[in-house]
Amino acid sequence: MGRMVLVVYRPKPGCEQELAALIRTHVFRLRTLNLATDRPSLAMTATNGDIVEAFEWVSAEAMAKAHEHPAVLEMWAEFEQVCSYQPLKELDQADDLFAEFTPLEVEG
Repeated sequence: MGRMVLVVYRPKPGCEQELAALIRTHVFRLRTLNLATDRPSLAMTATNGDIVEAFEWVSAEAMAKAHEHPAVLEMWAEFEQVCSYQPLKELDQADDLFAEFTPLEVEG
């Protein structure tokens, strides 16, 4: 069964465009490795500039496999150059009953 996840990326100063470019290829790259489903991913920008991404892993096993896959580890190293990961509670909108974000186009 698929596993939906939300991830919060905080761009490093001056790296906003590089992070957005990586996010646009992120799930596609996971799909080529049979780790993410074909469900469309979503990305959105929070008021503080953090980017939230929602996507579906194929399974919990696929998530675990990703932590050992060389191509995924290489991709995650690219992300670490331009951002840090944050917990959802760090979002400005975390306390909002209906949190609003600005869409970021990721699917082509």
